[in-house]
Amino acid sequence: MDITYKSFVLAHFIGLAALFGGFFVQMKSKTKVVNPAMFHGALTQLVTGIALVGLAESGAVDEELNMTKISIKLLVVLIITILVFINRKKASVSTGLWAMIGLLTLANMAVAVYV
Repeated sequence: MDITYKSFVLAHFIGLAALFGGFFVQMKSKTKVVNPAMFHGALTQLVTGIALVGLAESGAVDEELNMTKISIKLLVVLIITILVFINRKKASVSTGLWAMIGLLTLANMAVAVYV
């Protein structure tokens, strides 16, 4: 079960890299879009995060879960996923919306590290 859990952690990191990488590649671009990397990264983060909590609750790992942290992270990734899903087919998005997706992603990372 340990290899399964660690595989989901790896997939979770890959989703983070795709989401944040998709955001970063547009830093100098005048036209901001929700690119496929952001879309697939957000979905990967959501699905693997839920799977990780499920595996941890089933006893796959010996650590106590911080449900406050998990709840905050779930809420933030749901907001990110909704924003990305709604705007994924638009030719461009506002810089504010694009920045909000990036900042929420960064906030989610901060919660993971500091809470």
